[in-house]
Amino acid sequence: MSETVAELGEKAILQRLQPYCSGDKLGDDAAVLEPLPGFLLVVSTDMLVDGVHFSDRTTSPFDIGWRTAAANLSDLAAMGATPLGLTVGLGLPPSLPVDQLEQIYQGISACLQQHRTTVIGGDICRSEVLTLSMTALGQVTPQQQILRTTAQPGDAILVTGPHGGSRAGLEILQNPEWGESISQDDRIALCRAHQRPQPRLDVLPLLRQHYPDKRVAGMDSSDGLADAVLQICRASDVGAVLTGLPIPLMFTTIDPQLAQEWTLYGGEDFELVLCLPPTAAAAVAQSIGPNAKVIGQIVAGQTVTLMPPTPAATARTLTLQQGFQHFGAPATN
Repeated sequence: MSETVAELGEKAILQRLQPYCSGDKLGDDAAVLEPLPGFLLVVSTDMLVDGVHFSDRTTSPFDIGWRTAAANLSDLAAMGATPLGLTVGLGLPPSLPVDQLEQIYQGISACLQQHRTTVIGGDICRSEVLTLSMTALGQVTPQQQILRTTAQPGDAILVTGPHGGSRAGLEILQNPEWGESISQDDRIALCRAHQRPQPRLDVLPLLRQHYPDKRVAGMDSSDGLADAVLQICRASDVGAVLTGLPIPLMFTTIDPQLAQEWTLYGGEDFELVLCLPPTAAAAVAQSIGPNAKVIGQIVAGQTVTLMPPTPAATARTLTLQQGFQHFGAPATN
């Protein structure tokens, strides 16, 4: 049986975790980074808490680590930044088995290695609830920043992939009997979308190739597709008309209304929502592949409207109140 963190102690825990971190950045009171000349430093922090963001019913220790790293890397991608390194703050219950802690770091390391970055420092403390707080540091040139405040009427709204898959994967993990009409391969893919999301840092080189050093507005969709569009519109003082949704293909067998809700408000898909001129958006979408889709257009005003699939149906106004809020009441339709 694995030792617990209480039995091992702070110093020994740090020694056990050191192999998962950058060898040349540890040993002092802080890591020292040098962004390239002409680049801006980008900093983002995300916190994941047991019982709020994950549970042992749906997420293995490895996947807890992966999801934490992916959430932070996605924030860098949302700013157009490439990673320089990440720090990890751990709140550890004394009874946590050490092998589970190592599995968390294995998940962190596996995700970061895909994007050629690593852990460069952090801190640990005792906590009644397992908590991971990660800070990501990246760099971007002023011309290549992606900001929420620069969307303009006439911009196309490009999403880098389908939405709702993570929410469906969570449903399958919590209620295995749900979605029996979905094939086994698709069920596995949906669960993986929830447990091991992919930060879209891969999109940045394509964006720079087809639309170099130009104004791009955007953010990631970690809090839901509708939330991302609404946040961009509010920050840029514009509205939007959505003429389609990036619904996953495997959703064709589930209730259409549920498919729409999960696509709009499911959250934790970690795709990018980008606003740029239509010609550039089409070129970037083609380069990304068939999962990328232009879903609408930025317009004057402040309303975000989802157009109906048929003329006889009613258009829908989207609001922030319909999505998940940490300190709000449960979302209602």
